[in-house]
Amino acid sequence: MSRVEAIRAALEAAFQPSRLVVEDQSHLHAGHAGAATGRGHFRVEIEAAAFAGLTPIQRHRRVYAALGRLMQTDIHALGVKAMAPGEPPA
Repeated sequence: MSRVEAIRAALEAAFQPSRLVVEDQSHLHAGHAGAATGRGHFRVEIEAAAFAGLTPIQRHRRVYAALGRLMQTDIHALGVKAMAPGEPPA
């Protein structure tokens, strides 16, 4: 399973999102000190009812928690755009 697939599977299991985009942006960070660890840079856009009523930092914390060990083993940097259904994109 690729890293993108692992991230997608973890987020789908945790949130049952109505929309989910996972993008590997590691190639944009070649030569970056964090890239030397072998971990990647990713961007996630996720829309799920579970985010309704939460602040942006609460949403991000839930995403990080859902990714669990991947945050320590596979992900160096993660851009998160998390929203509830019906919210305008930030």
